[in-house]
Parts: sequence; structure tokens; C-alpha cells
Amino acid sequence: MALSVQSNVASLQARRQLDLAQSALGTSLQRLSSGLRINSARDDAAGMAISERFTSQIRGLNQAARNANDGLSMVQTAEGALGSVTANLQRIRELAVQAANGSNSASDRRALQAEVGQLAAEIERTASTTEFNGMRLFSSGSASAVGDPTKLAVFDGLTSVGSWLENSEQLIRDFYGLRGDGAALDIRLSGFSDGAGNVAAYVQYTGTDGQGRGLNLVLQIDLADFSPPNLPDGGSPPYYADRIIAHEMVHAVLARTTNVAALPAAFNEGLAEFIHGADERLRADTANGTNVAGILAAYNADDVSGSAGYSGGYAAVRYMHSRIKEAGGNGIKDVLGYMSQVPGATLDQALANASAGAFTGKADFDTQFNANAAAFVAAMDLTNADTGAIGGADVDGGPVRTATSTIANAGTRSGPNALDGFDERFEAIPTAGGATQTLALQVGANAGQTLDVSTGAINLTALNLRETLDLTKSPAQAIVAVDRALEYVSAQRATLGAQASRLESAIANLQISSETGAASRARIVDADFATETASLARQQILQQAATAMVAQASQLPRGALALLRL
Repeated sequence: MALSVQSNVASLQARRQLDLAQSALGTSLQRLSSGLRINSARDDAAGMAISERFTSQIRGLNQAARNANDGLSMVQTAEGALGSVTANLQRIRELAVQAANGSNSASDRRALQAEVGQLAAEIERTASTTEFNGMRLFSSGSASAVGDPTKLAVFDGLTSVGSWLENSEQLIRDFYGLRGDGAALDIRLSGFSDGAGNVAAYVQYTGTDGQGRGLNLVLQIDLADFSPPNLPDGGSPPYYADRIIAHEMVHAVLARTTNVAALPAAFNEGLAEFIHGADERLRADTANGTNVAGILAAYNADDVSGSAGYSGGYAAVRYMHSRIKEAGGNGIKDVLGYMSQVPGATLDQALANASAGAFTGKADFDTQFNANAAAFVAAMDLTNADTGAIGGADVDGGPVRTATSTIANAGTRSGPNALDGFDERFEAIPTAGGATQTLALQVGANAGQTLDVSTGAINLTALNLRETLDLTKSPAQAIVAVDRALEYVSAQRATLGAQASRLESAIANLQISSETGAASRARIVDADFATETASLARQQILQQAATAMVAQASQLPRGALALLRL
């Protein structure tokens, strides 16, 4: 190397190494003081970008966990409110069971009803005031959450509250001596309506077997004529829903026990009317028993397209029953018993063989009825409380069978298996529905990572309890209605419990994800103190050495002075 004064290259090199040592030492000091390997983008540009994404994810996960905890608290608040509702419903049911006992007087039931009213009001208050952080937890919707109220009421009347099916079947067995043979009977509550005041219900069958018995029986109900339900009797006076069902059940039983294909239509309808009495209809069609021409004409023509045909059949069957009893028989029960026991037998054969000699056949009966109908009907009391039903005071000297008492209001069966002589198959009544309130909880770090929490309405209307908790009128209806409400509320509690468990799982998962994310970020950005302290010591030594070498390199130009002194 040339001896130079102007440019001290060695000094420049030493200075450069000193700068590098000082920069490295500063980096080590910064990392050790901050604890971070990456303090700025120049430390590791890619690493910083990756670490920031991790930071967003970790902070989002931590907030999501807090969100889920808030949601868990909300769900627990809602479940606690439902627990209170359940307790009130259980007490109402207990009171209803107590009220159903025959030992209670009317005043006793009123006292029980007073407590029911307060418990019901508390359920309504809970539904409307339960809040979390100022937000109502339960929907205020008024749609029934347990099924269509009218369908449910009619179903209850058929099966348990009024036991319309069971009691109708029992009347037919007691007074007609007929019992179904276990055939299927489809019972439909929808699919037909001709408006209120027309056909309220009907029984139909498709074809007959070799003995004239109907096949594939269907009992179709028009809900328009069963509204309002007004259990336990149902519908509106005087032809309450239970009387309509008794009428139709006669058709169903006749279809499976007699040669129904050969039965005159007027006789068929007359039997159906006679089981529950039809004095109201007969009074209207005969001007209070003074004019039978219209009903006789309809009977003789076997025309049941109008009310006169029904009245004519009813008067004829009642006349037949009276004459057979006068002859020493058991009335219409003997005729129907013969038709049931002799497969394929016609009404003509039954009258010839089972009328205690009162009639030689159908033609003889028609002759006698036409001759005596006016006097027979005129002798009836069509204005008293008795409906003229078989077995009642007017017909057989039994108890007065009024429009409300013709069909008993209690039975021994409960549920869809109400009939002994049929395999009844009820149309399903959907229970899903009702208003719900759904909240989306943000339980993830990214957009769209939500979990829905739902609560249904629990007010009295949604539970179908607003019109069904009158213990003074029908304790049985209250029991059935509360059972249905309890099932719904229990399902709601189960749903909330499942949601709470899911939220707890989500919280645990979020915490684990946050932990693993933090560990991953730490491996990128955190300083390794062992490495950095070693680097610090090395850089300190290098700095000291570089400083010494800078000092030494600075002395090199002095060699030129020696040359100048020569």
C-alpha cells in the first residue's frame, strides 16, 4: 500500500467497521430493551406484515370471546325466566287437577281460578319485561307457538276435554247396541269448508265390501262450524259441536256394522239425529208440530238434501222406536242389533224379524208412519229442555237430555286413542311456529363468523292459554292446554341450554385459538434474549476493537513526516 496523507484508507475502513458495530449494538440494545425482535419494518418487513395479521386475528378472537361470554349471560338470563314460567305452569296444572275433582263446589273452583289468574298474569309479565342490557329477550308475537288454536280445541274436544268421540261411541253402544269392528277411521280437521252454517261435518267411505259395509272411512270436520270452540260442548247452541260429532259417529258405526249400502238415506240420517235429539229441527220444520206434510214428503222421497229430510227421518225413527217398545221390544236397538248380527240384512228384513211384531216390513212401517205421523209429532213436546234424544225424558222416561247434557263432558280416555271400536288416525297438527327473536352473536375474528341465538314468544297467546285456563268452566281443558304449553316451554329451555353449551364450547375454542395465535406471533416478533445478549457482547467487543483500530489507523499518516525530515 502506498504511503498516503490525503486519503487514509485504513482509517476509513476502521471507521466503517466501527459504524457497523455501533449500528448492530444499537439494534441489540433496542431488542433487549423492548423484548421484540421486530421493532420496525426494516428489522423484518415480511415478518412485520405477518405479525400484524396475527395481531388482528388475536385481538379479534379475544373480543369474540368476550362477545360469546355476553351472549352466554344473555342465554342464561332467558333460561332463568323460562324456569320461572315453568314453575308457574306446573302450579296452574296442579290447580287444574284439583279443580277437576268432583268434590269441589263452584265457589271452590272460583277460588282456584283466582290463583290461576295471578299466575297467568305473572307469565305474561315475565314474557314482556325480561330484558338483558335493556333489550327484551322474548318475542312479543301473538301467533300461537303450539299449533292452530281452533284445531287444537277441536282435537281436545274429540279426544279428552269433552271426550266427544268416546261419549258418542258409548251412547251408540248403549242405545243402539252397535260397536265398530276396529276399522281405520281417518279424522281430518282441514281440507274442507263450505262456510259456517252449512255442512259442519260428514262421514264418507269409498265403496263397500260384500256385506254392504263401508270401506276407507273418513270423518271430515269443517272448522268454520266449530268456531268458536267453546269447550267442553264446543261450537254454538243449540247444535253444539259434541252433538254434531255424535251424529257423524252414528254414520261411522253404521257403516262398519250394518249393510249401510241398503239403508234408506232418511232412515240413516234419522238414526244419527235420534242419538242426540232433534226436537229443535223438527219444531222448525213442522211449525211446532202442526204441519208434517213437508217432512213426510221428504221422507217418502228419501230426500235428505234439505232439513225436512232429516226431520222426517228423525220422526220416523222415533216413531219406530216407540211402536216396538209398545209391542214389548227394546225399540230401535232390536232392529239395529239384527242388522249387525245378520251380515247383509236389509231394513225390511230387520223390521220383519226384530220389531216384536210391530211391523211386517219396511212397506208396513211406511204405511203406519204416514198414517200416524201427524198425531205422533203433535203429541211431542218440542219446546221443553229435553232434545228428544233416545234414552231421555221425552222418549224413554230417562233423565232430561238437554242440548248441553246430551253428550257428557268427561270421559275415561285421553289422547288420540279415544275410540274403542275404531283405529282413529288424526290429521297431524303442526306444532312448530310462533314468533321468534333471533340475535346474531359475533363469535369470530372475521366478518360473517356469527352464531344465532333464538328465543320464542312465551306470552299467554303464544302458549294458547289466554282462553283455555278457566277452571270454573273446563278444568280438563286447562290441564291439556298447560301440558301443551309445558312441552313447548321445555323445548325452549332445552334449546337455550344447547345454545349455552355451544357458547361455552365456542369460548373455549376462541381462547385456544387466541393462545396459539399469540404463540405463533411471539415466534416471529419476540426477541431471543440469549441470542441478543450474546450479540450485544460481541458487538461491544467489536465496537471497542473498531475504536482502537480507528485510533491506530489515524497514526499511519505520521510516517510521511519521517520522510520529510530527511
